[in-house]
Amino acid sequence: MKILVVEDNPQVAETIMDYLELAGHRVDCAYHGQAALQLLAEQRFDVIIMDVMMPRLDGLSTVERLRADGIATPVLFLTARDSLDDKLAGFRAGGDDYLIKPFAMEELEVRLQALALRGPRSDMGALTFGDLTVDPAAGRASRAGVELKLGKIPFQILTLLVRRAPRLVSRQEVLDTVWGDEEPDSDALRSHIYALRNALDKPFEHPMLETRHGQGYRLVTP
Repeated sequence: MKILVVEDNPQVAETIMDYLELAGHRVDCAYHGQAALQLLAEQRFDVIIMDVMMPRLDGLSTVERLRADGIATPVLFLTARDSLDDKLAGFRAGGDDYLIKPFAMEELEVRLQALALRGPRSDMGALTFGDLTVDPAAGRASRAGVELKLGKIPFQILTLLVRRAPRLVSRQEVLDTVWGDEEPDSDALRSHIYALRNALDKPFEHPMLETRHGQGYRLVTP
């Protein structure tokens, strides 16, 4: 297998890589989400090991980004966060398996082999919420059958919101997911939210985009 390890702790990353390389696999490493996205844009992997808690871009946001980009490589989340809500968040973000730290290396390898045999995801289709449909791979969105004309960044924001709907998405999470390290000024985000609201809500009777000042944004149904 060709495996990408995304882990911000160098000691943990090296331990995993050493074991997998001794087992005969080819392994590459990224220490944060932004680096992982860059590698995935350049290379193909059979499976990805993804830490959840990382600086710059966390694991959940990274997987949401790569799924939005149409990358169907299986992802195994590796984390110490073991609550049911944490696991569900991992699967909703686009993960395929979830292994809790500490773990046995033998179990990690077996799970990776199972994911690699299963192959790339075949469910990379459209997302729906109410009368809204978003197809991240195609870069298209529609509401009540009417296609929405959206720029690249408003579309990325909408994709994040529909993946999390109806939960609230913080302003900082929007910035981290869409811009990563290159955080824009507040006027830039405001203008993209304005453009999204014009396309998503203005032509329709009931608004879907809700702004909670000082908290974030979410999608609601009438």
